[in-house]
Amino acid sequence: MAEAEPKTVQDLTSGVQTLLQQTQDKFQTMFDQIIGRIDDMSSRIDGLEKNIADLMTQAGVEELDGESKIPATQKS
Repeated sequence: MAEAEPKTVQDLTSGVQTLLQQTQDKFQTMFDQIIGRIDDMSSRIDGLEKNIADLMTQAGVEELDGESKIPATQKS
């Protein structure tokens, strides 16, 4: 449903302000959703890192200087 043409400068100004507010509200909603997803992904990555570290510990693999090292007692 199309709105009527603005008859005065005040009508036009009011229409533009309403449009800008609606656009800002939509962007804020999208921003909040994106931040929520990033927080969720961050939590999942933290959990995965912990699980990997636990598995490495259980397997007897040590992490030294960013590289995985197998202790000498387990090397073939």
